[in-house]
Amino acid sequence: MQTKLLMRRLVLAAALFLVPALAGAQELRFFQLGTGPTGETRFPVGGLIANALSNPPGSRECDKGGSCGVPGMVAVAKSTGGSIANVEAIAGKRLDAALVHADIAYWAYHGTGIYKGKGAVSNLRGIAMLYPETLQLIARKDAKIASVKDLKGKRVSFGEMESGSLVHGKLLLEAFKLTEKQVKLSYLKPGPAADALAEGKLDAFLMVDAYPVPLIADLARRSDVVVVPLLGASVDAMLEKYPFLLRSDIAAATYQGQPDVVPSLGVGVTLVTGAEQDEKLIYGVTRALWHPSTQKLLAQSSPSSAHVHLDARAVEKMGIQLHGGASAFYFDAGLDR
Repeated sequence: MQTKLLMRRLVLAAALFLVPALAGAQELRFFQLGTGPTGETRFPVGGLIANALSNPPGSRECDKGGSCGVPGMVAVAKSTGGSIANVEAIAGKRLDAALVHADIAYWAYHGTGIYKGKGAVSNLRGIAMLYPETLQLIARKDAKIASVKDLKGKRVSFGEMESGSLVHGKLLLEAFKLTEKQVKLSYLKPGPAADALAEGKLDAFLMVDAYPVPLIADLARRSDVVVVPLLGASVDAMLEKYPFLLRSDIAAATYQGQPDVVPSLGVGVTLVTGAEQDEKLIYGVTRALWHPSTQKLLAQSSPSSAHVHLDARAVEKMGIQLHGGASAFYFDAGLDR
């Protein structure tokens, strides 16, 4: 709540400061970027991207050390419930852009998977594939959970009701031939889930995030936990069935008490927008995202954002149609697909 209040005050202060400069100058435009829960990497990474996209009226010129964002625009990162909530907000035109897991975007655009029966989100468009995130299943050591199949009868949280991690958790249950009724599901945000596990009120929880996750690192320092491996024939079948899933091993010593590499799965994070957004605007957003100054900022800020590079990966495995503005930028950059 304090983070949201601070963000609103900063935006209001910026707007009030800029009003005198608007006469005869650029029009101020706000751009809302949906991220994820405050305990997940997508929230701070989204904040970095919003900062890079912003270039309010009166800013110093890019080539003189100023902002290299979209002229006249202030982008604001908003904490959200996660990928599904972000897709729904794009569909309802309540967000201008959002960070969404590649599989959720794929299903929403095609009206398949979890969107089968709901209908396709016809206005969903891609801007870029940003970076990979890893499925991290964390369990209390004394819960004796060595595999997904050991979640049977256990108290588990896969995330909030509209989160992408909940979808991934259900995919894991399906792959290991467990039903939702065979586990005691709670629908907790990452922070409360970690606290509940530390207090002995939860046996395991799933986070889909770039590692190391500070929240999990802190939990591992104060509680005996294990990172449950995702491997075997069930996982192989998932990789074959879902082309947007990747192999993603969690490096040894990522968390305290985790001496060895832990096999797991990964999924990409995409930046998406609505088809109704102006092509020139999204061209500018895409250009600002991949500007060398933005790349430098992201590379220096966090392990996950350091993976954001302008190369073929930016448009690979997205599985949805690019926005016309983004497509035009990639054509000009020689990366059209």
